[in-house]
Amino acid sequence: MHVIATAGHVDHGKSTLVRALTGMEPDRWAEERRRGMTIDLGFAWTGLPSGATVAFVDVPGHERFVPNMLAGVGAVPAALIVVAADDGWMPQSAEHLAALDAVGVRHGLIAVTRSDLADPAAAAELARAEVAATSLGDVEVVAVSGASGDGLPRLVEALDRLVAALPPPDRDAPVRLWIDRAFTIRGSGTVVTGTLGAGRLRAGDELVTSDGRAVRVRGLQSLGESVPEAGAVARVALNLRGVEPAEVGRGTALLTPGEFGTVGVVDVRVTGDEVAELPRTATLHVGSAAVTAHIRPIGKDTARLRLERALPLRLGDRALLRDPGQRRLAGGVTVLDVAPPPLRRRGASAARAVVLAGMDGRPDQRDEVRRRLLVRRADLRRMGITGDLPPVAGDWLADPVHWEALRARLETEVARYAREHPLEPGMPVEELRRVLSLPDRALVETLIRPPLVSRGGRVRTGDGGGLPEADARAVDQVLADLARAPFAAPEAARLAELGLGPRQIAAATRAGALLRLGESVVLAPGAVESATAVLATLPQPFTLSDARRALGTTRRVAVPLLEMLDRAGHTRRQDDDRRVVTGPSQELSAEV
Repeated sequence: MHVIATAGHVDHGKSTLVRALTGMEPDRWAEERRRGMTIDLGFAWTGLPSGATVAFVDVPGHERFVPNMLAGVGAVPAALIVVAADDGWMPQSAEHLAALDAVGVRHGLIAVTRSDLADPAAAAELARAEVAATSLGDVEVVAVSGASGDGLPRLVEALDRLVAALPPPDRDAPVRLWIDRAFTIRGSGTVVTGTLGAGRLRAGDELVTSDGRAVRVRGLQSLGESVPEAGAVARVALNLRGVEPAEVGRGTALLTPGEFGTVGVVDVRVTGDEVAELPRTATLHVGSAAVTAHIRPIGKDTARLRLERALPLRLGDRALLRDPGQRRLAGGVTVLDVAPPPLRRRGASAARAVVLAGMDGRPDQRDEVRRRLLVRRADLRRMGITGDLPPVAGDWLADPVHWEALRARLETEVARYAREHPLEPGMPVEELRRVLSLPDRALVETLIRPPLVSRGGRVRTGDGGGLPEADARAVDQVLADLARAPFAAPEAARLAELGLGPRQIAAATRAGALLRLGESVVLAPGAVESATAVLATLPQPFTLSDARRALGTTRRVAVPLLEMLDRAGHTRRQDDDRRVVTGPSQELSAEV
């Protein structure tokens, strides 16, 4: 199935056209049929010559009912823009088009109606030019008369071409179904309807509403027929258990449990009005929801929205702001951050503007980890951000540079604690967690590497594996050097200066105090895992030069280190000598 919303000025024949195409009555209310004007959303469907099915969401055209129109276009992938040949391009034609552009609709078709009453050429030319300047681009135009039927076969063929060009939906995605209707059927209970834009629904599914209520799908219909499951894109009706119609009205979303977070503060990029000229409050329309938003300008085209009701938003979501006082669209928005930092300190807003200026709303796991430094993978997934970065501990992802800085700080703090508390058997892990401002003790344990050890809930320097005192001090000095530059292996002269010859290095390697890559090339234990994390942030595949620059080292170190990663299965060397990170596949021995 494919779902298309109508758009256009009042009385330009949207409902008449849908009626002629489908043989169904889209106006559901007696008042609509009496007045001959659509007030709320209507729904109808038909088959196309290709065998595809197209469902129409018929929207009202009058300016008083624009909020209803916006509830209908929020989840659809394509639009049928209707312009009357005898009336031409009108104010609501422009506002509906601006709404489609704001929410990022990229596929459409123009139908010039009432072509039996006037030459459609002028209306068609102007409409096509207006649409071409938006996200829809250059679209096909068909002249038609809903009353006489002239041009309907050409319109049906154009609809077939339109739906054939739509991108395939992601049916494996989690469900976020924005409800546009909720009502009761005697004997069945609560029924809700909406446009399923992604994912798959089945009878028996457990879902959660955007305000946290658990519900179960008792039954499922699509196009008026009961079905065991429905995949996107589809118009669906769900019979729900565990909720009353008043609790799941228009603007509520049904969600796959655990896959979305609801947020009350978001940072956005605004198109349309200058951010500084926006009203202090406006209505945010997203999906079928309409929520009051308090606007705080940040940059030239960025703002922070504080919502009066939390919504299940993700990075990259498109929405629009409407000024209800002036009854006009104020601008489209792209969600840049659904978990923004507070702006409490002086200068925080200006600094935040710089960060937002470099964000485009496209989910990128590496960029988000670099910005957030430390974040749970599940939290990123709820924001709509996925990727293949390996966790450093449990579900935690860390920016490699920040992670190495934490490791250096940990070693410094343990040494400081030992000096200040010489009679204690090490620094408590919980105190380390607090000092490093880490949210999880497991992160502390993962940061520890030889010669540090964790025993009995405390971290201390190990005994060096039996190394003579002078050798242990020399190894400590090497590790201190490496804490500042983890992959800048000391030169042979430096090792000799410290008294670390081949025999001493071999003993330190056996003790796990050093990692030997080759003759007189040593790094700290854990360097392999750290290098893998850094290389995973590079565009794949990467070259030796790419790796050398990312690690901040020389060819003398990079060559044997990459060979070690190849042998361990952390990387794979391709025929053109480039490599890709594959993740660890086996344990490394201490000595190679």
